[in-house]
Amino acid sequence: MSWEKLLTYITYENLISIGISIGILLLFLFFRKIFTKYVFAILLKISKKTPTEILSSIFLAFKKPIQWLFIIIGVYLAAKYFPFFDHKNELFLNLIRVSVIIIITWGLVNLASASSLFFTNLNERYNFHIDEILIPFFSRALKFIIIAISLSVIAQEFDYEVNGFVAGLGLGGLAFSLAAQDALKNLFGGIVIITEKPFTIGDWILTPNVEGTVEDINFRSTKVRTFADALVTVPNATLANDPITNWSKMGKRQITFDIHVENTTPKDKLQGAMKQIEELIKNHPGVHPETIFVKFNDYSDHGLQIYFYFFTKTTNWGEYLDIKEEINFKILEILKRKNIEIAFCC
Repeated sequence: MSWEKLLTYITYENLISIGISIGILLLFLFFRKIFTKYVFAILLKISKKTPTEILSSIFLAFKKPIQWLFIIIGVYLAAKYFPFFDHKNELFLNLIRVSVIIIITWGLVNLASASSLFFTNLNERYNFHIDEILIPFFSRALKFIIIAISLSVIAQEFDYEVNGFVAGLGLGGLAFSLAAQDALKNLFGGIVIITEKPFTIGDWILTPNVEGTVEDINFRSTKVRTFADALVTVPNATLANDPITNWSKMGKRQITFDIHVENTTPKDKLQGAMKQIEELIKNHPGVHPETIFVKFNDYSDHGLQIYFYFFTKTTNWGEYLDIKEEINFKILEILKRKNIEIAFCC
């Protein structure tokens, strides 16, 4: 383009329009900064004074999307005054509308990520008793629905026939199901875990493949944190078919062991020691009183076998070990007072 032709476009009116266009864009960037620094902070402060935290969650979820909304509005209004661009261009208007849809979707997806707070409030206020295992599923299902609706609306903005696409999915359903057998198995495995509830998030479980604490359950897999602090991801299809021991569901925890004393131990000494040990276990505050056995069980080459069988009230591993240790030390004290020697294998 020649300089003469270029100068014909640079008129006083066009320069004024370009200045207005740039001014509008800068103004909305300024509004964006004011909103972020002051208006949003005030709204968030007010929302925290409400009885629930739901309003705060909504504001936090839409904070970033609203910041970008200022830019989109600024670009749209600036384009109306820019002299070398047709703001009524169909593609431009479609892109503006799609941008707004994406921003709304972004905010709703953020809100769905914090939906655990929403379900927690429902549990506390209305006693709905939503199991903690269901909350991640509800959250992910809500995200999927929001994104699916958003994509269909965006497709319609570009005149894409969504009904034809859905019909195509119906025709290709068999091929899709064959290709996604493992995914479907894991999905149904997740449904089995939810409905039968062999465990929930935070439970200590044992399976043939893994032992640890359940951290997360999603559509495809369950994440278990082992006691070595490794994170193991187990497909739901595998987990649903495995025998699962849920140690967190124990009402009490078993202690069973044997002690061998010297074969030369007199009967009265042995009976007296066993009676004191039984009283010790029965009176211990950490021992469950329901089932307690302290019995002279057998003869062996190692000595006379005393059999112990009882339960602790706690199922916590650390507390269980503390109780067991305390009882073991007291048993040693009783045997020492009775001058009874523990027999050891040679």
